[in-house]
Amino acid sequence: MMKKNILIKLTTIAFLLLILSMFSCSKENMNLSNLNDTFFLRHKNADMPVNIYGNGSEKVFLIILHGGPGDQGLGYRITPFVEEIEKNNAVVYFDQRGSGSSQGNYSKKDLSVDLMAEDVLALAKLIKAKYGNDSKLFLMGHSWGGTLGTATLLKNQNPFLGWIEVCGGHNMFGGYELYKQLLPQTANEQIVLGNSVDFWQNIIDEVKNIGPDYSTENHLALNTLANSTGSVLAQDGIINKSQVELADKTPISNGLLNIWNMRKTGKILDFQEGLNLIDFTNRLNEITIPSLVLWGKHDLTVPLALGIEAYDNLGSSEKDIFIFEKSAHGPMNTEPDLFANKMIEFINKHK
Repeated sequence: MMKKNILIKLTTIAFLLLILSMFSCSKENMNLSNLNDTFFLRHKNADMPVNIYGNGSEKVFLIILHGGPGDQGLGYRITPFVEEIEKNNAVVYFDQRGSGSSQGNYSKKDLSVDLMAEDVLALAKLIKAKYGNDSKLFLMGHSWGGTLGTATLLKNQNPFLGWIEVCGGHNMFGGYELYKQLLPQTANEQIVLGNSVDFWQNIIDEVKNIGPDYSTENHLALNTLANSTGSVLAQDGIINKSQVELADKTPISNGLLNIWNMRKTGKILDFQEGLNLIDFTNRLNEITIPSLVLWGKHDLTVPLALGIEAYDNLGSSEKDIFIFEKSAHGPMNTEPDLFANKMIEFINKHK
């Protein structure tokens, strides 16, 4: 019996060594220069899709945190990423918990900003486990992704070599007063120029109709008005029209699932965390890794003043800010070549 047990143990050890050697060989033989990889991050009752494309020959990975909450990672796989950034480094398109094609339990205890930040850190560990502990990670957050990225870095910034905030929401609450100030101000400027007068007059009227006291409903109403301005600014030539397309053959999530996730995620986070009350400004000095702040000059969804606030308060000794003159909330769409250049320059400097 003892010999049989020893034989079983030796067989088990041999099997495990074989599996480990196969995994090691697969890492070595993996074509990192042209990655096209899809897998799931399973973490705390959620399965979250991860799609990686691009040049991983130097094991440099850019993790994108999409907007929303509730958008999807592959929605960012547009021409400046595919034609330029993916040729420079690998890009990680990640569906956050409760977003895109991710699946799981999304009760109040299963969905919070803190838990979603833990997901990002778990993703960083998974990438290093899959491609090697010498992998070099950069983090980019756009819009709501700026909120999540900031929360992630405040938990642990050690896995990342650099942080890129693009029109990010590190201070959701600060947007409220800026909306009340900037929406009428921009409307009056555009009316003087004779641009879309009826639209901008309606903006003025709608802002007046929103009550003076803060509430989640008033904040959402102002945010909705701000979101509506981008297309009109493009139509009148204040910003560029979108110059990009979604990459060919990019698998996008099921539309109904995406809508369901977006609505449910937003409601839970608003109810549980008071999402619009989040303000990390006083803690930005804790973020000390190299940082790049990218913003559209005409962004009313997350006004430029918040970008300047982010830059001023970040604790990094190596930080920079760039303002896109012909963009609003999506400079990657409206000034794609310049956007890609700024991203690549930052990544190559700090990789």
